[in-house]
Amino acid sequence: MIEVKNLSKSYGSKKAVDNISFKVNESEILGFLGPNGAGKSTTMNILTGYLSSTQGEARINGIDILSDPIAAKKNIGYLPEHPPLYTDMTVWEYLDFVYSLKKCKLPKKSHLEEICTLVKISDVSHRLIKNLSKGYQQRVGLAQALVGNPSVLILDEPTVGLDPNQIIEIRTLIKKLGKNHTIILSSHILPEVQAVCDRIVVINKGRIAADDSAENLASNLSADHKLSVRIEGPVREVKKILEAIPDMKKVIVVKEMADNITEYSIESKENTDIRKEMFNRLASRKYPILLLKSAELTLEEIFIKLTNAEFYGEELKQ
Repeated sequence: MIEVKNLSKSYGSKKAVDNISFKVNESEILGFLGPNGAGKSTTMNILTGYLSSTQGEARINGIDILSDPIAAKKNIGYLPEHPPLYTDMTVWEYLDFVYSLKKCKLPKKSHLEEICTLVKISDVSHRLIKNLSKGYQQRVGLAQALVGNPSVLILDEPTVGLDPNQIIEIRTLIKKLGKNHTIILSSHILPEVQAVCDRIVVINKGRIAADDSAENLASNLSADHKLSVRIEGPVREVKKILEAIPDMKKVIVVKEMADNITEYSIESKENTDIRKEMFNRLASRKYPILLLKSAELTLEEIFIKLTNAEFYGEELKQ
């Protein structure tokens, strides 16, 4: 478990991190997002013991990273954005070195072989790291984070440089690791965060702007409760049916397409679900629904909205 409480970091009069608090529960995958200069990297560096905080606490499995860094770091596996590789070593030599550096007590050969199999680098384990592709080097970086089987993994941009197939494999691996590890995942690839993470923390200007699941953030930040629907049928008749549905606020004809098919934007009252009633009324007139999708914010739109200066100012006033 990771616990951050009233954490701050100042550089002179500049506050890089400003009194933030959050928890990451056991076996939870947390997406940690923020624009450049938001304090994201500073927070992660404090959690890994690379930087000290100005005030507040950061605990790894109950151990304060500042007061007892050695004990805390034994619980952490860290993959920085640029993996700390010794490129003149072979993969096996490097992992053997990391094993010794971490003073790991697990059976060395079987433990390292298991890690190599897990991240799919067994076939290159006797090659020099400098001769590996960027994708394989990233995998070696992930492998070193897993040495010692730490309960907490802190991963900064874990899929940088990987091809689409490798990205899917690493995402699947992270989901698998999340069953037995507490994970903080930082990434600029927002669909990746949405696909992998149980929860998202957004930091902006050194403060927490949001802490929730992607679904809840989309629901809470989408002021309008809208659906986009494509229906086959005469426009006037269909629009009339839609407008007559209880709790319907607005029906807009977006685009008339060929073959009597039209796309509509519909908005209902808050905390209402009109989908079943809409289906029944249209089905009774034999006007089929060809497409129905939510118009709630995407994770990218959520990120932009949360880190927009004007919106952020409004948040602070609440």
